[in-house]
Amino acid sequence: MSPTSQTILGYKKIGKIHSPRNPCAAFLTDNMAMNPLFPRRLWQLSVVAGIATLLSACSAIGLLNTLVPESGFKATQDIVYGASARDKLDVYRPQPVVNDPPMVVFFYGGAWDSGDKSGYMFVAEALTSRGYVVVVPNYRLYPEITFPAYMDDAALAMKWTFDNIAQHGGDPDKVFTMGHSAGAQLAALVAFDGTYLNKIGSDKRRIRGMISLAGPMDFLPLTEAKMEFIFPLPVRAASQPINFITGKEPPALLLHGTADTRVGIHNSRNLATRIAERGGAAETTFYPDMGHVGILLALAAPLRNGKPVLDRVAQFIDEQLVAKQ
Repeated sequence: MSPTSQTILGYKKIGKIHSPRNPCAAFLTDNMAMNPLFPRRLWQLSVVAGIATLLSACSAIGLLNTLVPESGFKATQDIVYGASARDKLDVYRPQPVVNDPPMVVFFYGGAWDSGDKSGYMFVAEALTSRGYVVVVPNYRLYPEITFPAYMDDAALAMKWTFDNIAQHGGDPDKVFTMGHSAGAQLAALVAFDGTYLNKIGSDKRRIRGMISLAGPMDFLPLTEAKMEFIFPLPVRAASQPINFITGKEPPALLLHGTADTRVGIHNSRNLATRIAERGGAAETTFYPDMGHVGILLALAAPLRNGKPVLDRVAQFIDEQLVAKQ
């Protein structure tokens, strides 16, 4: 496997979730630095950069939806899964139809205070291109709520998936959770801490695996004032996925870029170590010179050549299904 682990010094805290750096500029810089094939794809990045110059406060993530293929999947949007106004999800099915396909519930990031499912069609396209059914839920955000309320939404989205995904062509016995950044914390906690699913009559043991892209798994002490409000002190320890490892959790795939300055790579390393110590199954892949946003954008159709993030995710899912047969 080409990506290799390397020693990184100085990552003791999660670091800043928000950055004053322009997200489009950060995206272009990350991709130019990390990809030796950049000249070959100059036209693709030029398209993104060109659009960016026309839009104020541009979002590189949102722009990618305009560049992904429109064929290859069918979307059903705004399905209600809970009582909150934000409790809606989108389902993406591969086209042509695949028999009994695995399915992935993808939780997007946004520092627990921003984000919308509509911005992540490019992730759904990536996963449907490998034959997976994909669910992308919205969930409540700060300041409307604080932790752990959004985890109740995550659990409801999972229960909806178990109960209803067969009607959308997915296999409820082949469900994986996946997330990027803050979304990876949701994906991990709903898979590791049975509290949320148990109280609505479901079971974390139905989850076949968890996939984290640059996820905050062990991010105490907090380093931003706003995080003190999002994670109240009485429940702060329960926000750390690393605190729920017993060795009986579903297998985990932890992907991280070594150049990530927003969520330190120690989060993935520490979790992998804890899982191994408890006798569980965890795999890690660390991508040299890849940044926090770059690891997600590497899934996008215009940009994934030469960056095997999607290949690694698909390898993990397929191997877990074979192992359970």
